Amino acid sequence: MPSRRRWLGTTAALALALLGPASATARASLLHVFGKPPANPRNVFAAGPPAAVLLAALAPDRLPGWPMAVGNEARALLPAVARDKPVLGRLSGRGSTVSLEALLALRPDLVLDAGTVDATYLSAAQRVTEQTGLPYVLVDGRLADTPAQLREVGQLLGVSARAQLLAAHAEETLAQAAFLRAQGTDRPSVFLARGADGLETALAGSINGEIIEAAGGRNVAATGRGGVARVSMEQVLGWAPDWVLTQDRNFFRHARGDALWGALQAVREGRLLLAPDRPFGWIDGPPGINRLAGVRWLAMALRSGRSPGAEAIDEALRFQILFYGVAPAREVLQSLLDGRG
Repeated sequence: MPSRRRWLGTTAALALALLGPASATARASLLHVFGKPPANPRNVFAAGPPAAVLLAALAPDRLPGWPMAVGNEARALLPAVARDKPVLGRLSGRGSTVSLEALLALRPDLVLDAGTVDATYLSAAQRVTEQTGLPYVLVDGRLADTPAQLREVGQLLGVSARAQLLAAHAEETLAQAAFLRAQGTDRPSVFLARGADGLETALAGSINGEIIEAAGGRNVAATGRGGVARVSMEQVLGWAPDWVLTQDRNFFRHARGDALWGALQAVREGRLLLAPDRPFGWIDGPPGINRLAGVRWLAMALRSGRSPGAEAIDEALRFQILFYGVAPAREVLQSLLDGRG
């Protein structure tokens, strides 16, 4: 068994080759900028959850409040400066809950959004700047671009040293997953079970299910392209996935004792995986940099054929300390992984 230092050296050397040609060549900026952002902005409004997680890791003191509800258990795993922030509501995506008047009243130096970049989101960002005069930055949130996302936003916020540290961890994580991915010829099939009944899933190519492909799996829901969709139990049984992956603790507890889900060989043989959802989801919820915590965990499971043990706790603890500055007890992390938390 190679030492950890040797393992990291091996994966670092293989990173460019395994992550694909885009990693080895210069690429355009991930930032789409409207207006003129100030240097070193102090009050940064997070337009949606992925941007809030990005700020919580890079510069939590710049975050005036959360765009989404954050429970007490999740807040306990976040930096102290971010724990008591109020819920302000979201500006981007469906169901915006912040009016432009309310946004202006907060007097942000900058509006930051992260995630999907398409004509709809670009148009919305431009409209906010035109109507409020506030600078707005939309950053591409694809999982493979996480290192560059961290570096570019870190530079924008004036915290480049911090961003470099996190980006290096992101590169290592993606390289390790790519290394594990390269060890096998067959990609295990995975069904992502969302919601309390498990019958909502992320379609192939969706930002919500990127972690499956990144970890070396094959998303069985290849019936369409886009976001999330409802499926039937008959479809799931027909797909007969090698693994069932979920982030919903209620579904995880239900499926283990349910006769219908037990008809799946994956569930019967213990290949039902629960990804933690605190402080933020390891799969999505939101689909931001928080997914790095789950990438290697899932890659290890898919390659070994079993749920990772102590090593998963080690990696989760390392991620928590580095990204959020909080070191929870190992028992807390274990309870999240086995569904007791």
